[in-house]
Parts: sequence; C-alpha cells; structure tokens
Amino acid sequence: MTKGDLLEQSGKLERSGLKQHFNSVEVVAEKDIVTYRTIIQKHNLHPPITWMVGNSPKSDINPALLAGLHAVFVPHDKTWILEHEELCQPPQDCRLLVLDRFAQLCENF
Repeated sequence: MTKGDLLEQSGKLERSGLKQHFNSVEVVAEKDIVTYRTIIQKHNLHPPITWMVGNSPKSDINPALLAGLHAVFVPHDKTWILEHEELCQPPQDCRLLVLDRFAQLCENF
C-alpha cells in the first residue's frame, strides 16, 4: 500500500523491479487507521502475520500499528518533513522493528 497519485506510484513500482513480489497493490489518498482497516478487510489480511514496512512514522508505522498490524520502520533522511512524528508505542500483540537499512529485511524475515 502506498499513497499518492496512481500513475506516479504505479510507475515507481514498475521501475523498481519489485512488482513481481506483490499479489496486490493499493494506491490510496491517505494512510490512516481507517484506510488500513479497510485494506485489511478488503484483502482478508490476518493482522497477527501482516507487516507494514515504511519510512514514515505518520503514514506507515503509527496507523498500521494502531490498526493492529506489525510494522518495520526504516528511517530515511529524505523523508518529507510532514511525515515526521514520534513512533507510537506498539499496542499489545503488535511488534515494531526498527532497521537501519531496507536490506536488513532479509536478515529478519
């Protein structure tokens, strides 16, 4: 799941070479708790085994945790200032993993 312009985000995914690793892609206008819960229901996701990976505490990490998902925070020095906020404490039964680099995902999953 990503937010932004459909054509722009679809193009980024296509160029990244990662598209083949996803069963589905959702481009949404906003990533908040309601949107996460809608996507969980739409795709029949099982929160205890579903993870959100991202660089934005505001849009990726905090709302995913508050919607009952696990989250992986990969800080990026070019993250838009409006996406900055403190990481929330994960609710019970949710895990938060903080990595230095995207490549470390392979070491953890």
